[in-house]
Order: sequence, then structure tokens, then C-alpha cells
Amino acid sequence: MFAVIKTGGKQYHVAADDLVKVEKLPVEAGETVTFDQVLVLGNGAETVVGAPTVEGATVVGEVVEQGRNRKVIVFKKRRRQNSRRRNGHRQAFTLVRITDILAAGSKPAKKTKKAAKAKETEAADAEQA
Repeated sequence: MFAVIKTGGKQYHVAADDLVKVEKLPVEAGETVTFDQVLVLGNGAETVVGAPTVEGATVVGEVVEQGRNRKVIVFKKRRRQNSRRRNGHRQAFTLVRITDILAAGSKPAKKTKKAAKAKETEAADAEQA
């Protein structure tokens, strides 16, 4: 199953277990985020195109990390004025792992107890160190 979502003014083609680098979202690493603006929803056999969005469809993901991209150099030169300007810019991003693509009326799958226990033990180990 795949979906096309809209976030941060851009559109992303996503499937389950994809890592997607989107514009910065105001959430912490490890939290879940829900994308409500699903433009296209499909599986191998049929595709649903929204007008403008698909009713009731959502995409759920888990935030892996917050970060900043590589520096982009912005260089301006004016030949006859003997003027040069050099600036740099690093765009902030959020790395999201897509966990579920939900059609209308579906609910997200609950996390397994093993996964929850593994996170608790990792947190306990980190506190001891």
C-alpha cells in the first residue's frame, strides 16, 4: 500500500517502513505524528485520488530524529560594483519512519508489548550509564 501525503508545502510518496525527510515538525524524537492530508491512496489493484484529499485517510509515522541538512552556500557577485556576498544556510528537517497507512475508518495498530519493554530497558540502561 502507498500514499501521497502533503506536509510542509511539499508532497511525498510514502509506503510502510519508509524513512521520509520532511520539513521540521514541532515534535520530539520517538513521538508519533499523523498526516491527515492524504492526496492519493492506493494498493497494487486500485488507486483512490482525493479531491483534494481522500476522506478519512491518514498516515501515521514515528519521528526518528530532528536535524539540519548540509550547508548550502549562497554566493552573489556583482562584477562592476566590486561587490561579493557569501552566506550559508542549513535547513532544519524531521526524519519520520512511516508505520501505518490507514484508509477511511481504520485505526492504527497498537505497539507490541515486546517493543515497549525493549524501549523501557534501553531507557533504563541509558540512565545507569
